[in-house]
Amino acid sequence: MKGLVLGGTASGVGKTVATLATIRALEDAGHAVQPAKAGPDFIDPSHHERVTGRPSRTLDLWLQGEDGLRRNYARGEGDVCVVEGAMGLYDGDGSSTAAVAETLGLPVVLVVDASAGMESVAATALGFRAYADRIGRGIDVVGVIAQRAHGGRHADGIREALPDDLTYFGRIPPNDDLAVPDRHLGLHMGDESPVPDDALDAAAEGLRTERLVDISREPAGALEPATAVESTDGDRPRVAVARDDAFRFMYPATIERLRERATVEPFAPIAGDSLPPCDGVYLPGGYPELHAAELAMSPALDEVASAAAEGTPVLGECGGLMALAESLTTVDGETHAMAGVLPADVRMCDRYQALDHVELRATRDAPTASAGSTLRGHEFHYSTAEIGTDARFAFDVERGTGIDGDNDGLIEHQTLGTYCHVHPESGAFDAFLDGL
Repeated sequence: MKGLVLGGTASGVGKTVATLATIRALEDAGHAVQPAKAGPDFIDPSHHERVTGRPSRTLDLWLQGEDGLRRNYARGEGDVCVVEGAMGLYDGDGSSTAAVAETLGLPVVLVVDASAGMESVAATALGFRAYADRIGRGIDVVGVIAQRAHGGRHADGIREALPDDLTYFGRIPPNDDLAVPDRHLGLHMGDESPVPDDALDAAAEGLRTERLVDISREPAGALEPATAVESTDGDRPRVAVARDDAFRFMYPATIERLRERATVEPFAPIAGDSLPPCDGVYLPGGYPELHAAELAMSPALDEVASAAAEGTPVLGECGGLMALAESLTTVDGETHAMAGVLPADVRMCDRYQALDHVELRATRDAPTASAGSTLRGHEFHYSTAEIGTDARFAFDVERGTGIDGDNDGLIEHQTLGTYCHVHPESGAFDAFLDGL
């Protein structure tokens, strides 16, 4: 599967809209497009999936390593992969968009905010290309998409200023309908505030689809996807996975790994679903703070607490940790009882409390790791957790913030709650499944 990377000059230049417009233009030209996202984001990929109908692949060197990143890319389906970058092209300690492009050997199309520039767009692109040479990296900036550019003299001036070896791939005109609302943790999800189809169609019309296809490349060092673990229906464990508006943050590779080795039983706590019969429970991250009242009344939380007390392995990540706590206090000051499995009271804050890639070292055997092993993941949350005096932790934090700055992974019975989100390439979900 050929691919290209859309890298931005900075955050906020319109990479997501440029990615959606590129996808739409390629699909209109008859291509099957596989979306992907550099970095550990859950939200932008939801917009990709809404437009393509395909889960967006997560490409993050810190979470996956080079081989894991290539395997995850290889899981995609289609003839062209469009990778949306994160932040600015070179930003991101150890896992920048540039590093992802270099690992896969894919060309970079630079998304530049042209709303207040013309020839300067060319100067910006030249600078980004020259910087790759300066740092001695194999990053190939091949041209630009001019975001928020008008037609006529504006577009002509940008195109004419570019040297012959930097391609003008077109423009996306200014359009308020292309803006996606945001909140804490980022943009609204794709099914909450989708970009209108007519606005996306208009944006796609300004892109030079054939040139984008021409510069796409097969990835370097491609690996086959990991082989699914063989098991019979009789020995497959059953994993209950919370999936609703409160529990939304799950990598496609995670549900794929779970389905390879287990029978997945989805349930929606805020809709009043009961906990299905299961051998283990996974509560992913999401927005429990926006649905705290519904969660407090959900029979599923009491049933998760009972299952945890009986020794059923339960894994909660970020939002899942919050739901497993004693209580959750919203930004409005309303406090709601949660499952009460873990000795913590969670309070929402008006600014983020942690945002980083994370490395954890297990200090004891836990559902996702054995003592002495390490896990890599990421954290991004607006809450704090006040921990009881009898709290036990499973991990020392080697990088990141965790729950209290030094530790992450509250553990009680066989229940583990972390602020850290992990990718299946970390081995955490295999360890969890092995314990069922």
